[in-house]
Amino acid sequence: MTLMPNERIDDLQFRGLKIIQNPQYFCFGMDAVLLAHFSRLKKSERAADLGTGTGILPLLLWGRYEFKHMTGLEIQPAIAEMAARSVKLNNLEAQITIINQDLRDYGFGAQAGTMDAVISNPPYKKAGSGITSLGDAQALSRHEITCCLEDVIACASRLLRSHGRFYTINQSDRFIELIELMRRYKIEPKRFRLIQSKADKTPNLVLAEGIKNARPHASFEPTLIVYNSDGSPTLELDKIYHRI
Repeated sequence: MTLMPNERIDDLQFRGLKIIQNPQYFCFGMDAVLLAHFSRLKKSERAADLGTGTGILPLLLWGRYEFKHMTGLEIQPAIAEMAARSVKLNNLEAQITIINQDLRDYGFGAQAGTMDAVISNPPYKKAGSGITSLGDAQALSRHEITCCLEDVIACASRLLRSHGRFYTINQSDRFIELIELMRRYKIEPKRFRLIQSKADKTPNLVLAEGIKNARPHASFEPTLIVYNSDGSPTLELDKIYHRI
């Protein structure tokens, strides 16, 4: 496969899957891997990934579940095109479709209520917060420039069938906002997992699952500790990365 300037092919070290990445845009991080591990799909299900970026979530989730089909939405044309080439590289064109479209305009009409699950690893930082002197692609991936958390959850709600599932990850300081928005759009929070870098640190990320039109009842899974005190990966993190 022909690569564009600055692109590389990375081995995901999982079921022979590979991905095309360009460091000048945005390379996937640990949060995508953790979200893929937290999410649950069935072979018969259709799903969507909102803000798919490099296409990492559809690839990892197909490796785990071999779902029927997943649509990945990406607003940036060059990154959507690169993700589509990653899909082709893995011969998964029948299982994964990448669409270059604004999620704020998606999920209406015939698309509404068609998904069994929706996954999203959205930009964490609100517009105007933090350092924004990054390249356009990196800024869009990290900051709420083209969409905000409410836009993501509203689109997920439109796409989900009744009792369909929503999976996401965000900064822990946006936990209450996340719950409020999910409930506003009839996605009942059901399952959470906090993530902290080390055992003596406070959580910095939260994984969440919600079910559309479900009754209230939520649970917390044990907190995920990423690193040991000496900086080495914990046993659980190594298992998530399929290193052991």
